[in-house]
Amino acid sequence: MTDQERLELEAAAFRSLVQHLRSRPDVQNIDLMNLAGFCRNCLSKWYKAAADDLDLDVSQDQAREEIYGMPYAEWKAKHQKEASAEQQAAFAKGKP
Repeated sequence: MTDQERLELEAAAFRSLVQHLRSRPDVQNIDLMNLAGFCRNCLSKWYKAAADDLDLDVSQDQAREEIYGMPYAEWKAKHQKEASAEQQAAFAKGKP
């Protein structure tokens, strides 16, 4: 496999992951963090960091919109639920 082919495969896999997360707004970020150790916000931070590495002008808000498919505040208003005590406890336990 060439470097270009690997890049294209990785980009396609990333796009599929983002699309999957967009199609599952019922899955809360805290649940992703508790189960997988990352969430949509992590992806947006990694996206922003990659843009910074390439000297591309991408704001954190733009990066979040790329991941969420809409402005972050809009996504939160439409989909984010209050975390339960159990979710918060699991999150606190999982912090390094």
